[in-house]
Amino acid sequence: MIVFSNCKINIGLYITEKRADGYHNLETVFLPLPLFDVIELMEADTTTISVLGQPVPGSSEDNIILKAWWLLKNDFPALPAVHFYLLKNIPVGAGLGAGSANGAYALIALNNKFHLNLSTGQLSSYALQLGSDCPFFIKNKPNFASGRGELFEEVVPDLSGYKIVIVNPGIHISTPLAFSQIQPQPAPVNLKEAVSRPVEEWNNLVTNDFEEPVIKKYPEIATIKQSLYDMGADFALMSGSGSTVYGLFKKDTDMTPHFPDNYFVKMLGL
Repeated sequence: MIVFSNCKINIGLYITEKRADGYHNLETVFLPLPLFDVIELMEADTTTISVLGQPVPGSSEDNIILKAWWLLKNDFPALPAVHFYLLKNIPVGAGLGAGSANGAYALIALNNKFHLNLSTGQLSSYALQLGSDCPFFIKNKPNFASGRGELFEEVVPDLSGYKIVIVNPGIHISTPLAFSQIQPQPAPVNLKEAVSRPVEEWNNLVTNDFEEPVIKKYPEIATIKQSLYDMGADFALMSGSGSTVYGLFKKDTDMTPHFPDNYFVKMLGL
């Protein structure tokens, strides 16, 4: 079985509260992107994973895909061993949620292949055990997210007239380290209302709490963002805890992104 595991951007991101359980409450809008990793699984004697493409830090035994298998194995002892192949096209530690998506899609693939008959709600509950971003990828639709990032209200920003450019400079941002730089406070805007406005009005209204501390450590992020505006973007922002920056351009904008050859750059339709 093969599944295609996409990524997301955050349109706005506010860290509103440190919770007693050690997690943070947040407010953000998740928008799925048509950019994919590829996961293949087949029955095997032991459960292992092979990773191709973009480098994935750490031991393969710690890969979130294997964690998804073990999570289901605890509740479904008859779940067969599988070998996973992961073609990693999306950078890791980039604020695009690709690792979280890999975990969620591994759950979906295992559920479908082995007829576990898990509902969307049950899959979401398993996904939350893997990571705060993971439940989003079970439904995989634009949503306003709150709580840890697992409470959803559907929103549909009007991006029909836009294309997106994403730029990642190859800087790996540690999410725990990024959170340690944040002083939680109430969101300065009603994000659901803000993203219902025209994209041209998002600038200086929709922000990301992680952007300022990340830019202090990596000024290159600010340079990328300004370059996107110079190219004609109506809105640009760092996604998640970084280091990817995206720009929203009207579809008829005549532009070709120019960044260093070692950058990961993609132009996508929305």
